[in-house]
Amino acid sequence: MNLLRAASTVSLWTLLSRVTGLARESLLAATFGASAMTDAFNVAFRIPNLFRRLFAEGAFSQAFIPVLAATHARDGHAATQVVVDAVASVMVWILLFVCAAGVVAAPVLVWFMASGLQQDPRGYEAAVFMTRFMFPYIGFMSLVALASGVLNIYRRFAVPAATPVLLNLCTIAAAWGLAPQLKAYGFEPIFAMAVGVMAGGVLQLAVQIPALRAIGVVPRLAGTWGGLRRSWANPATRDIVRLMAPALLGVSVAQISLLINTQIASHLRPGSVSWLSYADRLMEFPTAMLGVALGVVLMPQLSAARASGDTQEYSDLLDWGLRIVVLLAMPCAVALLVFGEPLVAVLFHYRAFTDFDVHQTALALTGWGIGLLGLVAIKVLAPGYYANQDTTTPVRIAVAVLVLTQLLNWWLVPLMAHAALSMSIGVGALVNAAWLLYGLRQRGSYRACAGWAVFVAQVLVGCSVLGLGLWWASTALDWLGMPGLPRIAALLGLVAGGAVLYLLVVRALGLDLRQFLRRQGAQK
Repeated sequence: MNLLRAASTVSLWTLLSRVTGLARESLLAATFGASAMTDAFNVAFRIPNLFRRLFAEGAFSQAFIPVLAATHARDGHAATQVVVDAVASVMVWILLFVCAAGVVAAPVLVWFMASGLQQDPRGYEAAVFMTRFMFPYIGFMSLVALASGVLNIYRRFAVPAATPVLLNLCTIAAAWGLAPQLKAYGFEPIFAMAVGVMAGGVLQLAVQIPALRAIGVVPRLAGTWGGLRRSWANPATRDIVRLMAPALLGVSVAQISLLINTQIASHLRPGSVSWLSYADRLMEFPTAMLGVALGVVLMPQLSAARASGDTQEYSDLLDWGLRIVVLLAMPCAVALLVFGEPLVAVLFHYRAFTDFDVHQTALALTGWGIGLLGLVAIKVLAPGYYANQDTTTPVRIAVAVLVLTQLLNWWLVPLMAHAALSMSIGVGALVNAAWLLYGLRQRGSYRACAGWAVFVAQVLVGCSVLGLGLWWASTALDWLGMPGLPRIAALLGLVAGGAVLYLLVVRALGLDLRQFLRRQGAQK
């Protein structure tokens, strides 16, 4: 298969997801601003999201996809179905227990995530209520992760990439239509967002079923205790559980960092959690389009190359992914660094979102710009370990980076407030990516192809030209005072013009963009 075409499919759907996500955040900012109640929603939504990233898209996917890919490549379709049935049967019962426990433990979870919300008792109570309401979202999204893993193994990338759009559409509809109704009846309007999240979770799972039926791998759940015991005893299930243990620790490190940062932000000025959340949404735009898309496409290919013993293909896949990261993530990082305030102003500066909120969100965005290259590169480098069923090495690196991140927080938060929290993660991501790359090179899994020095020089020159143009545009135009439609048109024109300018510069310097089109994966 053509890897760039597959990655482009994922990226295009991810683009639509991020566009609708930005529309959701823009509507949220305009409707509710940055206040104790928006902090409450952001904290409540982060709690099931934290568990989703820990188990569903984190440790489970990192363990499940390599095992399933190896089974599919070695034993075929029938054996793959058996593994899916066994894993799904065990997973459903675990999720029922986790969701029930999460609903009961909501007050404790909110306190651990953001005890500073108690500065406003009304906001704290709202966070507990919304956490209870939204916690079952983790159950739906864990099953979505299982279905997406199966579809990706069969190289059906479109449906898993498209489903996040449904969450955004549901929350947009809730903010637009349900929030005013709740307000009219005396309820907190922000509760509408929780309803939208749950509706989005149900729909995301529902659309996976026809896609699984089309490839003939709909999970068949064990209906008896004996069937459940056989599912647990399945060697593939045991392998996944064995691989999940260190993977869970590794993912936990990243989520612990997020937990600590949210806890710190909740004790800063009210609105700090929301400023970080809005900046995070902008950061996720390039990381999802580039890093997640590449990770989704590369993981099955790397696992298949490792299973077949093709070390050269394994190394070449990593090299191709890293070149794509440098080519596309570096200009995005430049844009976040020098053009952050115009981006925030165009997307969020409406109604309840003030000039001050724009400035504070842009400060948080700077930290993400510093670490963007590392954040995206990790999505390519970490699968290089997971495909080899090595989940321990990334854990050790992540633990060391967590310590570094919190040392940076201890030093920088008194000086930079909430902006230090994103900067510390950004710097930590650069260290993490460099460490992962060093490890792959040391063990001989990755051998860089020729031409990297010239390639990086071409990209740096292109980014310099782009940065100068965006810096001029950020200072020459009144982004806060400009009316809405002209401001949006100016942003779209500058983004499109900047992208064309960057590509023209690197092409003029001799970079053959067609080389990225020729990266082919093995035909299966």
